[in-house]
Amino acid sequence: MTDRLITHLRHVDLAVPDLARQQDFYTGAWGLTTEHSDTGIAFLAAEGSPEQYVVRLRQAADKRIDLIAFGAATPADVDTLAARLATAGVQLVREPGVLDTPGGGYGFRFFDSEGRTVEVSADVAIRTHRTVEAGESIPVRLSHVVVNAADPEGTRAFYERHLGFRLSDTLMHPRMGQMMWFLRINSWHHSMAIARGPHPSLHHASFELRGIDEYMRGTGRLLRAGVEKIWGPGRHLAGNNTFSYFLDPHGNTVEYTTELELIDEDTWHPHLYDFTRPEVSDQWGTANAMNEFVASRSFNDVDKGLFVAPPV
Repeated sequence: MTDRLITHLRHVDLAVPDLARQQDFYTGAWGLTTEHSDTGIAFLAAEGSPEQYVVRLRQAADKRIDLIAFGAATPADVDTLAARLATAGVQLVREPGVLDTPGGGYGFRFFDSEGRTVEVSADVAIRTHRTVEAGESIPVRLSHVVVNAADPEGTRAFYERHLGFRLSDTLMHPRMGQMMWFLRINSWHHSMAIARGPHPSLHHASFELRGIDEYMRGTGRLLRAGVEKIWGPGRHLAGNNTFSYFLDPHGNTVEYTTELELIDEDTWHPHLYDFTRPEVSDQWGTANAMNEFVASRSFNDVDKGLFVAPPV
């Protein structure tokens, strides 16, 4: 396992056929703010986050994950990581250099083991942000991203070996074996997770709200607006975070959460949880049952962007 040069999750970038509809959902019902926009592209910020944006939307013929972006502490760390990846045979799709996205900075891009585009950057300008007030049911930050993987063991090994991620917990099924791995890059229980799926795709993107009250208010607002709920509200055992999963207009699963666990990395020992136990999926017992319908709604469409770098 390599030493850590990545510090945190920055943003997830999605390409969609109907940009206007997608942007309307994320800035309306979901509660993000359009911070920057251009022809065919929109950068959406979370009010409580110092990141320039937490979601980028791009108009495209095909739905795909454009990229998942992480932060590094310094440009020197960016260069070091890029050199390590290139030496290990990882395909770089953009050499380290100055970024032309909002906030600037210095970064590079590469393909992970299944062909997702990943960006690592440093020196991105801090966005002017604010404290989300009591009762405001809008995202504070992007909490984590979960991907479906056809080769989850290989994908997990890639992120641990090359990027310094560490295992926090694993979900398993008595007949199907290990099914989901929660990976951390800092003291948050997970910034990324990898799910065993039929094909590589986005499983879900999760957004942290201020607290339980704001999380429930947001969940209720989406239900009243007729947004399709997949699963929740409830509280997971792994990560101890709350969950309400919904579908965006293009069928991507997005989650409202709060109270994701902060762990002591020096003393933490990963658990292996059997998610057929009801309290593993939902400690509260308030969510609809985790069943094949819920699982299949998170499989998503086959990602058409594998090993194809986004144009911007």
